[in-house]
Parts: sequence; C-alpha cells; structure tokens
Amino acid sequence: MIGQETRENQPRVADRVLDLLRSLAEITDGFATDQLTHCLQTATRAERDGADDEVVIASLCHDIGKAISVPGHPQIAAAILQPYVRPEVHTMILVHQDFQGAHYYHHFGGDPAARENHRDTLTEQEWRLAEQFADDWDQTSFDPDYDTLPLEHFEARLRDLFASGKLF
Repeated sequence: MIGQETRENQPRVADRVLDLLRSLAEITDGFATDQLTHCLQTATRAERDGADDEVVIASLCHDIGKAISVPGHPQIAAAILQPYVRPEVHTMILVHQDFQGAHYYHHFGGDPAARENHRDTLTEQEWRLAEQFADDWDQTSFDPDYDTLPLEHFEARLRDLFASGKLF
C-alpha cells in the first residue's frame, strides 16, 4: 500500500520543485538578476544549444538548493535530481560550482582552477558536459536583457521528468 500511494503521489515532487524554483525569485544576493531568472536563462541557453530534456530540466533546477543553503546548493540540487536523471547529468549539477568557479573564485580567495580537482574522478563525457554547462550556460545567465523563456515553457517537461523516478 505504501509503495502504491507513494507512486500515486509522485506528482507532488514536481510541485515542490516548482515551489523551490519560484522561491528563487526572492533571492538576488548582489547579482544582476534574481536566481529564478538565472535558472530560467540557464535552461533557455541549454535548450537553444540543443541539449536533451534531462539536461535542460537539470539546468533549470541547478540552483534550487539556494532556497535552502547557498554554500550547499550544488549537493542539494544534485540529490534532488539524482533519481530522475542519468549519472552524467547528476554529476554536472554536483560539480557545477567548482566548474563555474573558474570565472569568479579568485574574487573570494578561492582557487579558480578548482574544476581540476575533479579531473581524475570524472569521465570525459562528464567533464565535457560539466564544462559546457558551467562555461556556456550557467556563467552567462545573469543578463537582465536576455530573451528568457518563462517557467511555464519548461513545466510539462519538468513534471514528466519528476514523474519518472524510481522509488528505491
């Protein structure tokens, strides 16, 4: 009975993820856009570059952890996405902060080469995807004038993705 009801209530996962995304509209933390707009821009860029649905929706959700903890946000987002995406997409989200750090860690006393810490642990495919995500989509998505697709554009695919997870 528990398994059956859990499967029947699986749509609530998408509802909660959408709630987390919407809550990011309240967070700017000094950026030129709020974090929801940033996530929408990242997903828009991924889609326009021909990324598949898992990558596009993961791009949309990559910073949902910021609704809870900015320092822990990659791990939070990656944990939420893990049951629903293939391993290299999960890894893309898990390591995205260190990959994006090449663009700004030096401002905070961090190591701009932090992505190299993952060189021996990622496959070539994981590395390329994380690099493309960070350099082409995530880093460039703080533009208040960018033609950004709305959340409604992605909602059906987000719901489909989060309906597909394995229970255990």
